Amino acid sequence: MSGAGDTIELTISGRARSLGGGIEVRRLLPVAARRMVGPLIFFDHFGPLQLPPGQGMDVRPHPHIGLCTVTYLFEGAIVHRDSLGSLQTIAPGDVNWMNAGRGIVHSERSGPDERARGARMHGLQLWMALPTADEDGAPWFQHHPAAALPALEGDDVTLRVIAGSAYGQTAPVRVSSPMFYVDASLRPGAVVTLPDDHPARALYVVEGSVVSDGISLPAGQMAVYRPDVLASAQAPDGARVVLVGGAPLDGQRHIDWNFVSSQPERIDRARRDWKEGRFPKVPGDESEFIPLP
Repeated sequence: MSGAGDTIELTISGRARSLGGGIEVRRLLPVAARRMVGPLIFFDHFGPLQLPPGQGMDVRPHPHIGLCTVTYLFEGAIVHRDSLGSLQTIAPGDVNWMNAGRGIVHSERSGPDERARGARMHGLQLWMALPTADEDGAPWFQHHPAAALPALEGDDVTLRVIAGSAYGQTAPVRVSSPMFYVDASLRPGAVVTLPDDHPARALYVVEGSVVSDGISLPAGQMAVYRPDVLASAQAPDGARVVLVGGAPLDGQRHIDWNFVSSQPERIDRARRDWKEGRFPKVPGDESEFIPLP
């Protein structure tokens, strides 16, 4: 992590974190120097990873409060289950958006077909913190297939709006605060300009490399931009990046394990509730869970 230039406030490199079972992620947010970018409070990049036949992802049931999880895949497939009874396989380009509200439990696992041939996994999981008024609301889940997301095709750039609003397009995903989340594929020499109608903005390099504000950003790095400046990046040899950001939330957010809240005591209660078994079960995945750390 380092300071940057006239338009980039700081750059962040992914830190390795193990999810168990041989699955490692690169975690970008939160870090000490930057807890959030707009409502975005957590950013994990997993893969690309090819597991041997018979192996797959097994993220056992675990709880959340006060946030939305957003799963987006470049490769592979994951089966989502939650305590609302949702059962949904997510494929590349689809969006799984889960609003935890006052409390939800979910699991993410490879399906039997993926597991039999050895799961291929590559994707992102982001968390969006909720506005104070929605933190203790009822939980809900939504899924949108890739074909439902708006796309813009240029000579050198392809943009897909995953969630929120950007470039005159709005994704069908129900969001809780002003934001944008865009998947951008850049051909060699292409330039992408970030939306200028959101005060907080960041760019993450998934594949390839880009140059922004005179700084070279390789795969696995994030640039967080200063507000109210023209921000752009060029991909000399082509790249895939995601663009994220939005409006700051109404006050500070605290994060502890899988819990986010404006009130530390609410997180303490969630920790007790999980330890003492008061969260609901996940139908079809009741026999395992991740213990409270």
